[in-house]
Amino acid sequence: MITQIYEIQTPEEVESLCALGIDHIGSVILSSDIWQQPLLRETIHAIQRGGKKSSLIPLFSTPDAVFRTLDYYRPDIVHFCDVIPDPLSHQQVCNRLIDLQQEVRKRYPELALMRSIPIGRSSGESAVPTMKIAELFQPVSDYFLTDTILSSVALEVHQPVDGFIGITGQTCHWGTARQLVLESEIPVILAGGLSPENVYDAILEVAPAGVDSCTCTNRLDHHGKPQRFKKDLERVERFVLEARRASANLPGEHIENQAPPIHH
Repeated sequence: MITQIYEIQTPEEVESLCALGIDHIGSVILSSDIWQQPLLRETIHAIQRGGKKSSLIPLFSTPDAVFRTLDYYRPDIVHFCDVIPDPLSHQQVCNRLIDLQQEVRKRYPELALMRSIPIGRSSGESAVPTMKIAELFQPVSDYFLTDTILSSVALEVHQPVDGFIGITGQTCHWGTARQLVLESEIPVILAGGLSPENVYDAILEVAPAGVDSCTCTNRLDHHGKPQRFKKDLERVERFVLEARRASANLPGEHIENQAPPIHH
């Protein structure tokens, strides 16, 4: 069971997370205007020195900006989490993102590609066709990450970061996530509102290859709201322990669905 924790931006945080046994440690670049950050590059190097996989989200998808970012940071995984509209009516958008991943794979064959797959909070809530999107992106991805998209009957609802999926602090529909796990030929990491309190049940219901937490393992401010880029290490430790406990209790037939990551 892969454990993945996001929004780690400084080398000082890395040692503690490595000691807790986190497998994938993720960082975020907020803008193509501030893509070059020496401290963040040292964070990625610290992750790799600790024997863990670094995962990097660029919150932009312009090819030249992505390529110079990957040249500079050299992570183990690049994670794309754009909001993807219905491919039937927005084919050009999907083709552009697929082409980007194809080019990344060609230029950086040592790099694994992760693609966020949007899932609504309930079975009929999201306007995006989850399985169709997964089918389109599977040939150019090494991992899927299911994440919660806020929408009702159309994609008019703003996400916490406009144009991108994630950090809602809300769970996606686990039944849809389970369907994706069963149909996918690549590993599926479950994300979306996962916490020490619910990750055990989530794993038993979805049986993913891994679990991811960001918002619900962050420290809280004095109003009780999660603070971005500040982890609560006690909650991270509990998250890992609960994930391991759930993984140990998965029925044998679920284990075979946890395919290993693809290596090029």
